[in-house]
Parts: sequence; C-alpha cells; structure tokens
Amino acid sequence: MKTFVISVAAASALLVTSAQAQTADWRTVAPENLWVIDTSKGRVLVELEPRVAPAHIERIRTLTTQGFYDGLKFHRVIPDFMAQTGDPKGTGEGGSELPDLRAEFSFRRGRDAGFVPVQTALPGSRGMVGSIAVMTQPDAQMMINADMKVPAMPLFCSAVAGMARAGSPDSANSQFFLMTGRNDSLDGNYTVFGRVLDGIDAVKGLKKGSDAADGAVGDNPDTIVRARLASQLPENERPQVRVAVAGGSVFNAAVEAARTARGSAFDVCDINIPVEVSTR
Repeated sequence: MKTFVISVAAASALLVTSAQAQTADWRTVAPENLWVIDTSKGRVLVELEPRVAPAHIERIRTLTTQGFYDGLKFHRVIPDFMAQTGDPKGTGEGGSELPDLRAEFSFRRGRDAGFVPVQTALPGSRGMVGSIAVMTQPDAQMMINADMKVPAMPLFCSAVAGMARAGSPDSANSQFFLMTGRNDSLDGNYTVFGRVLDGIDAVKGLKKGSDAADGAVGDNPDTIVRARLASQLPENERPQVRVAVAGGSVFNAAVEAARTARGSAFDVCDINIPVEVSTR
C-alpha cells in the first residue's frame, strides 16, 4: 500500500504512541462522503459534509451517480479565488434537469453536530464541524431556543466546495466551485457543502480565465475527466482518507502552528487540517 501524508510540520512531528491515540486523533472519511474528482490536472478528493447542507449533497450524489459531471469544463477560473464547473453548456448558464435547490447558507446546530470551538480574536464563536469552518452562536444560547439549536454559518475558506447559483438565493442546481483562497463576501450568501482534502494543487493548476472576462476560460479549458463517490468504486480502487479529528492532539498542533504563523490575525480558515491519503 502506498501512503501519502499531508500535514503541517508541527503535526507531522507529533508522535502517535498507541492505537488508542490514533483513534482519538484521526477519523476515516466514509466512502459515501468522499467525492473523487479526476480532472485533466489531477485527482481532487472532496469530503461532503451532510450536517451543513444535506439537500445539496443529495443533489451532488445523485448527479455523480448518473455520471453527469464526466467531461464537463472548468469554465470559470479566477486565481486565488475559485474554479467553477458543473455546467453541461460550459457557459455558466446551464444546469441539470432536476429542480433548483433552496438555499442552505446556514444550518441549525445542536450539540450532536460535533462543533469544536477554536479561539480567535474575531467576532462570533468560531470552530469546526468535521472539516468545515463555521461561525455560530455559543452552546449556551441553545437553552433559550425551542429546538435546542443555534444558527451556524459555514465559512468560505480556501479549499471549500460551494454551490454556484444565479441571482436568486434558491437557484443552485448542478454547478459548483472549489475555493483557492479565502473570500468572506460569500459567507452567508452561498452554500458550502464540502472541503477539498487532497488535490488543491490540481485545482490551483487549472487553466485560468482572463480578468477582462471575469474568469471565463474560453478555448481549451481543463475538464472533469470523471467524478465518482468513493462508494461507487471497487474497494481496491477506493482512496482511503483519514482526517485529523478537530480537538485532537494532531489537529491542535496544526491550530497552534497556524496561530504562531498568523499572530493576532489568526482565524479558523488558517488551519491546515492534517490529512492522510492512501491507495491500495
């Protein structure tokens, strides 16, 4: 088995001395939540996060199972911002035959969502739900709400997977984009449904569009060669992906490395989440 490890230096240096520690520090991404996107620039692995956008993830799974995304262009690519695809027309104007989706810009978070706070100097309670950075009200607010939940808003950090839409908030359909930089103007205005765990360099290497054309790529764009859920692949072809558990020692080492590097400007989007990817 060939194994690749992606981790910040501080987390890489952390010694795991027992199977118990490994269980506490790492989790394995379920095959139905691992989106395997093979592009003309390389493989991209995205973790889908049903806790933050269940309807949009159901749409991604449905279209992926149909082979809808195979061969589609990355028609709009803006450096240090995002790469957009998922349009069968290749113009940014198309979608699937399925109805448009209602916005999931935020979600109701209960204690069972597994939110792990990360202290920052920025406003709001910030932290992680799985591999997604969120801003939310604190747990104490749950007591005054009938559903015992509080609103939480995913943040558009670099590597986030979001759904594209037209002018209406409820117009997302099949198009999506992969972030290559932080953009807080999207927070609360677009739906986050996952995060790139591996292959962000492939996303950054996609053919760029021009500033004059607002990122429209034009001739010879890169493409999605094939998109599959890992659960669709034969077991001997499935990537095995482990992610540092938020709040565990490996994750916390990554937090401290980012905090040291960023100082008072540190935010949850600065965390380079340690990931291990292995292939059989």
